[in-house]
Amino acid sequence: MSVNARKGVLIIADGTVLQGRVGNCSELEVFGYVDGQVATERLIVHKGGRCFGNVKAGTADVHGTLQGTIGVKELIHIRETGDVSGTVRYGRMSMEMGGSLSAEVRNVPPELGGDFEIAVARGGSVVITVEDIRAIDPDDDARQLVFTLSNTKGGFVAASESPAQPLQHFTQAELEAGRIVFRHDGSPGRDAGFSVTVADHTGATSGAPQQVHVSVH
Repeated sequence: MSVNARKGVLIIADGTVLQGRVGNCSELEVFGYVDGQVATERLIVHKGGRCFGNVKAGTADVHGTLQGTIGVKELIHIRETGDVSGTVRYGRMSMEMGGSLSAEVRNVPPELGGDFEIAVARGGSVVITVEDIRAIDPDDDARQLVFTLSNTKGGFVAASESPAQPLQHFTQAELEAGRIVFRHDGSPGRDAGFSVTVADHTGATSGAPQQVHVSVH
């Protein structure tokens, strides 16, 4: 086992066995044997290398054996000599001819991002931007990511082309195009807002509704 000069790079050499927990790596390269709980930004399992256990990675490049409960947020690439088995959650997947996949494959559900803060003039409207709310999902097109609204107070969310018609749903594509606005109802008070979730094309959601605060001035 060695630590590379590059900060956070851990290399498990051929013939080395590591059992236990590996965390906070920027990159983990496996030529030998790893069994345990792994968290790394980038995982490379080289030909002849074996990695078993509960594995979470940003990306994974598999030339050897990867087995267990696997979560890859972005791309998992199974090479010609790669063998992946277990339960796999992923953002995107590619597999070369000769690669092997024997797994329960699951889609990575979307997440909500943004600062969840909007400011609007009393009785006015404001465009909601991706700085305010956005969906984070590496494996779905913006048109496939659908936001659902609830618990709206002090106004409503609308499409810019139909500002008097409240919306219950809109897409990430509409948000990115600047077509979604919050319209204040003119009521007294300095606070308004709504709750939001997002779902992908499979129906996987971001979980519990996230409250978006709208300050009124």
